[in-house]
Amino acid sequence: MSTNLVCDQVLINRYLAGDHLCLEELIDRHKNRVYAYILMVVKDRHLADDIFQETFIKVINTLRSGLYKEEGKFIQWIMRIAHNLVIDYFRKLNRIPFVDTQSDEHEDIFDNLRMTEESAEDKMINEQIYDDIRRLINLLPPEQKEVLLMRHYSDMSFKDIAELTDVSINTALGRMRYALINLRKMIKEKDITLTF
Repeated sequence: MSTNLVCDQVLINRYLAGDHLCLEELIDRHKNRVYAYILMVVKDRHLADDIFQETFIKVINTLRSGLYKEEGKFIQWIMRIAHNLVIDYFRKLNRIPFVDTQSDEHEDIFDNLRMTEESAEDKMINEQIYDDIRRLINLLPPEQKEVLLMRHYSDMSFKDIAELTDVSINTALGRMRYALINLRKMIKEKDITLTF
């Protein structure tokens, strides 16, 4: 039977019964979303790799120990583990994460946007627009920036965002609304043209 149609909980039960291929399927099913979120926040591939591995080691250890309780979606549980590990990392450094707008060394969240065929001039204009937007996003209050990044760059639902950040859905929606209002206001104040 194909595991593509099987829900996460069934795969977990099969894994715990000894079918280790089910664990591979669980990881394959969710790895891109988890990794994209971690990388988006930490902005460093090596660090993202470490936190990603640590996340799934915790997932495996918790499953094996029988401590996993199905209280919702499996992916939300994994995302919360990843989120907590990222927070722990930044607490140890005693600083909060930020979006680096200067570094060409690491892939940027804006590189994931689809680009149509464009001239060299269009490309330069678009890069300038992306740089302007990144700078403006950095000026948002941390809770607004967090929701905006999760929603637009990790493609998370507001329900997932609310659970991951430990707030109500209305609070997550409100933060997103204020983030967009603040971005529009800053775009207008700085007279930035967003035509791309």
